[in-house]
Amino acid sequence: MNEQCGEIRHIAASVNQVLAAEMDVYTLPGVAFPLGTSIRDGGVNFSLYSKDATRVTLHLFADNTATVPRHSFELNPILHKRGHYWFIFVGNIAHGQHYGYQVDGPWLPEKGRRFDESKVLLDPYSQAISLSPQYSRQRAIDSGPNMDACMKSVVVDHRGFDWQDVQAPRHSLTNTIIYEMHVGGFTRHPSSGIAPEKRGTFAAVIDKIPYLIAMGITAVELMPVQQFDVDDAPSDKQNYWGYSPINFFAVHADYCVDNDPLAAIDEFKTMVRELHRAGIEVILDVVFNHTAEGDENGPTFCFKGLQNGTYYLLDKETGHYGNFSGCGNTCNANHSVLRRMIIDALHYWVTEMHVDGFRFDLASVLARDSGGHPMQEPPLLWSIDSDPILCDTKIIAEAWDAAGLYQVGSFIGDRWNEWNGKFRDDVRAFWRGDNGCVSRFASRLLGSPDIYCHHHHTPHRSVNFICAHDGFTLNDLVSYHDKHNLANGEDNRDGDNHNLSCNYGVEGPMENGDIETLRHRQCKNMLATLFLSLGTPMISMGDEIRRTQRGNNNAYCQDNETSWLDWSRVESHSDLLRFVTLLSQIRSAEPTIDWNMHMSLNSVLEDVNIRWHGVNPNQPDWSDHSHSLALTVYHPLTQDELYVVCNAYWDPLEFTIPDRQYSDWHLLINTANPSPSDIYPTDDAPKYAEDTLLVMGRSMIVMVAKSLK
Repeated sequence: MNEQCGEIRHIAASVNQVLAAEMDVYTLPGVAFPLGTSIRDGGVNFSLYSKDATRVTLHLFADNTATVPRHSFELNPILHKRGHYWFIFVGNIAHGQHYGYQVDGPWLPEKGRRFDESKVLLDPYSQAISLSPQYSRQRAIDSGPNMDACMKSVVVDHRGFDWQDVQAPRHSLTNTIIYEMHVGGFTRHPSSGIAPEKRGTFAAVIDKIPYLIAMGITAVELMPVQQFDVDDAPSDKQNYWGYSPINFFAVHADYCVDNDPLAAIDEFKTMVRELHRAGIEVILDVVFNHTAEGDENGPTFCFKGLQNGTYYLLDKETGHYGNFSGCGNTCNANHSVLRRMIIDALHYWVTEMHVDGFRFDLASVLARDSGGHPMQEPPLLWSIDSDPILCDTKIIAEAWDAAGLYQVGSFIGDRWNEWNGKFRDDVRAFWRGDNGCVSRFASRLLGSPDIYCHHHHTPHRSVNFICAHDGFTLNDLVSYHDKHNLANGEDNRDGDNHNLSCNYGVEGPMENGDIETLRHRQCKNMLATLFLSLGTPMISMGDEIRRTQRGNNNAYCQDNETSWLDWSRVESHSDLLRFVTLLSQIRSAEPTIDWNMHMSLNSVLEDVNIRWHGVNPNQPDWSDHSHSLALTVYHPLTQDELYVVCNAYWDPLEFTIPDRQYSDWHLLINTANPSPSDIYPTDDAPKYAEDTLLVMGRSMIVMVAKSLK
């Protein structure tokens, strides 16, 4: 039904363009609010911010292929400007109208002013962006006009989409399991079973919802879906990841079956609706720390040509761009104008597109002032934290930036959750067998109290992960000692050198044998640690079936089978997929929602009666050369008890099992066993009657003693 509605709306947009050509277009003074375009009776209001512009011209184009405008309107400052806002009402145009601006003003790069009237600029509030067949990033860099090769903004009327009364799931963080996903890479591989014309789209995600449901996923975290510039990459590559936003409102049209910016909006909404219908939330990975315009050698698409110093951090002496993002420029996020735009964008994605939360890329950038200095009370971050429209959303910070500001555990706010990079590093190091890791590993199992307890945060402040889009996949983490990024064209200089990985004797893939057995067991060890630790778990796309990038730990420009999810691995690694599915079930079966959702991590840890053990009960070995740890935890609601043994030592160790007076221990997980004996559903876990337990080298065992209540 919605496919038909979307087609009708697409046809209507084309009809509107024809009618506009045949009808008399007229103008009125217009109004400053709201910014961007707004549909009004008889036409469209346009509003744009530019403090230092001396002339603003609005161009209306017939369609995305037009190389010259059909109508142009130079805005009269007396009629069409109030304060720093330029505005105009144009009658007899509507949904689907293509447009752009040319803006003149001072060209003083050393003072941060880069007005260039020869360039056609996008509306910063565009909700749809159209790339013409002639689009050229280079033409936006070179001097001279680029009207015949520019991007264009498109007027959008959101009325008419049918949400079918489907409500957002609104899972608590207690019951959340996040799956980080690249929309294109999820279904673009030929093995996906998706029709070729549909692969890599929002629509194709809908077809794979049963896979996500079966795995127990409650939220997908989508890598950037805001319109990005695929040409922001080395000359013979394309930007695959999408961390190169052109603006903050428009949906990336390449993820639409029709590759159309208007159809992409409806297709995205349909995907969100169907994920919600399946009980799965949608979290967007948003990039507000930099844009696709790069540094002084980059293109002029929008912000540079409107009010450069408002939107970017600039050196006050030279006018050069601050680069705390590592991507050429840094957004001046705490400037009042950009701060309002970011909040407006978040409101738009929540109220109009129905998303459930956001992961903020390099969020610590957003804590910097106009001079690049970290702020104690950054206005933007507190505004997001306390915003009533966003109060039901999940807000997740990547609490560091590319210039060394690391705020894991010290990020501001009451509601913010954090990607816990220390969880990733300490779990990797422990299972690799590094010295001096046991104490830190113990803390990661318990929600990282060394990081979060002193701020009285909840147990869910920590978003735990082993792998994410940047860095090795889980398979490659246990298969490669070194990164192998030559395909990126940067002589293997790109990508992190600190991976805490190990190949266990041979670099690269192994079909079978002892090395492959050990690698597979290590994958299970880290996944079990992830799902059983306090905090909110996030699994990266394909780690459940050992997706490989063949050692590339920075595949940002690899839009090919290096990055795509190979669905044939669902069968070849079905045992690991089963393992993850049962981990999810074990975690989801725990009755926690009424217990620890609003408790501090300190309070939770006091209630679960933690006891630490070594090979003998109550005798943990905290020394630097220790590689094993055991603990028992008690659930205050069910009165069940867990006994968890983690042996990262390379040889087997015999553990004496703590006494359980009123019920028997049952073997829930043993990562050293082959499937299906490596993990059991809780109700089917076999009884274990011995007093000791032989734990194989580099393996994990979890036992449960069910209450007799």
